[in-house]
Amino acid sequence: MASKGNTIVSKGIPSLKDAFVVIVKTEWNAHIINKLESGVKKILKANNIASKTLTVPGAVEIPFAVKQHYAYCKTVPDAYITIGTVIRGDTPHFDYVCKAVTDGVLQLNLSLDVPVIFGVLTLENEQQALDRIGGIHGHKGEEAAVTAIKMIALNRKLK
Repeated sequence: MASKGNTIVSKGIPSLKDAFVVIVKTEWNAHIINKLESGVKKILKANNIASKTLTVPGAVEIPFAVKQHYAYCKTVPDAYITIGTVIRGDTPHFDYVCKAVTDGVLQLNLSLDVPVIFGVLTLENEQQALDRIGGIHGHKGEEAAVTAIKMIALNRKLK
């Protein structure tokens, strides 16, 4: 999804009825996260898909929030979209956080009956984030929403 000129957003978005998505976003790097969330909501709204947002402190907390929401919600969503940014610093913390959130989302995909879309940007610097929220690498929030729609359609077809 990181190649230049990716056209995922314009390719064959299935039409869904009565779909509901939960967005789980982080507080860190809010100026980037809010733009990712706006992109997600733009695509969901354009496709008549309802959404709700949960906010967690950081990326490591994303899998917990998804798991708890799924376990205790009254209406199970058709998908979750996780959005966050992890920007490399001077310590190995970046590597641990990236692995934890990636492994957590993978485990959710293997254990829940609904898809959990990985929209967490793992970046070397802030410019790379800007390039992915409407810059030269497209809009990763919009792409995450399209991925969710396609996975909901696939999940419904398989059931």
